Amino acid sequence: MNGFSFLFITALVLMTAVELWLSFRQSRHVSAHRDNVPEAFKDQISLEDHQKAASYTVAKGKVNRIDGLFGMAVLLLWTLGGGLAILSDFWQSFGWSDMTVGVVFILSFFLLSSIVDLPFSWYRTFILEAEFGFNKSSLGLFFSDLIKQTVLMLMIGAPLLWGAFWLMDSTGTYWWLYLWGAWIGFTLLMMWAYPAFIAPLFNKFSPLEDESLKSRVEGLLTRCGFKSQGIFVMDGSRRSGHGNAYFTGLGGNKRIVFFDTLLKTLNEEQIEAVLAHELGHFRRKHVIKNMAVMAVLSLISLGLLGWVVSEPWFYVGLGVTTQSSAMALVLFMLVIPVFGFFLHPMMTAMSRKYEYEADDYAASVSSGKHLIEALVALYQENASTLTPDPLVSAIYDSHPPATLRVAHLEAQTI
Repeated sequence: MNGFSFLFITALVLMTAVELWLSFRQSRHVSAHRDNVPEAFKDQISLEDHQKAASYTVAKGKVNRIDGLFGMAVLLLWTLGGGLAILSDFWQSFGWSDMTVGVVFILSFFLLSSIVDLPFSWYRTFILEAEFGFNKSSLGLFFSDLIKQTVLMLMIGAPLLWGAFWLMDSTGTYWWLYLWGAWIGFTLLMMWAYPAFIAPLFNKFSPLEDESLKSRVEGLLTRCGFKSQGIFVMDGSRRSGHGNAYFTGLGGNKRIVFFDTLLKTLNEEQIEAVLAHELGHFRRKHVIKNMAVMAVLSLISLGLLGWVVSEPWFYVGLGVTTQSSAMALVLFMLVIPVFGFFLHPMMTAMSRKYEYEADDYAASVSSGKHLIEALVALYQENASTLTPDPLVSAIYDSHPPATLRVAHLEAQTI
């Protein structure tokens, strides 16, 4: 152990302690307000639904706390506990080339991490979500998804890692700039390819058949100047009772997607308002802005990786002695979320600002009143708490609290 070991442990313990404190704070706040529906929602949300949302929030908090503590222990085992060193030594014993060992090492790490996380994933799906009536998935579908995800990880991850290692080993001191450019290109490619080639592997996407709703949506798209490759309904009810809508894709491969659960929950005017909000993100250039922020953050991250990759203290401080590109990548991926945790408030503040802007846009091209109705219906349908702790919400929630969001929309309709 060295100075970086103590810095890492301090940051990890501090992050975990803050997460636990915030989680307990959220549970106490939500429980304290479970018997009173906020005034703005009393006519739309029953006390029974409000209490269900409170119980759901508290239950998720308990699971997240256990998962967080378990995750901290696993992280320490992988690093200072010697897990990564053992895994690396195992693959090196086969005598393969450094590049082959690096690819297999990282893919096996991801596979083992998924297996370790499997009990929590299973519990959330078949115990927690089922308890509150949200789970619609079967064991067969659950494991089918896992197999597909694993195959995709191997098919996409192997050549991607191979290319990354080639850039790291053959492009000189500033390899991280070349890798950053390749990563941006890959990200854009995946944004274009995902809706047409990857998403259909997991869900069925059918063209919207409701002619009345389709006509309304097409009218909204015309008013907003948005062109897409189609309006689709996704069979989200195969896995969950939660509803949603989104647009996906890039360039000429953009698609609008409605969950079938959403179409059952909202009427046409409300669906139009929800879509207008999503289009607001597009028209206000939030997608481009988010991509720019992620590009800058990834550049900074890769620049840091380019610095520590040749520093012995980085490896020794995290429990390994073997220096390699593959080991540096894994260690960096494990460490960066610990230190990056403290950027949460800044990122959520930006996201919440975008949500208000998208709401304003929806109110201007559709109906603020119908968007409020849709939001209230979705809060009820998804058992989203109406009374989050303000501090917890400011740190974690990408969307403003329900009371503030509805009040903001009501001000736009006056």
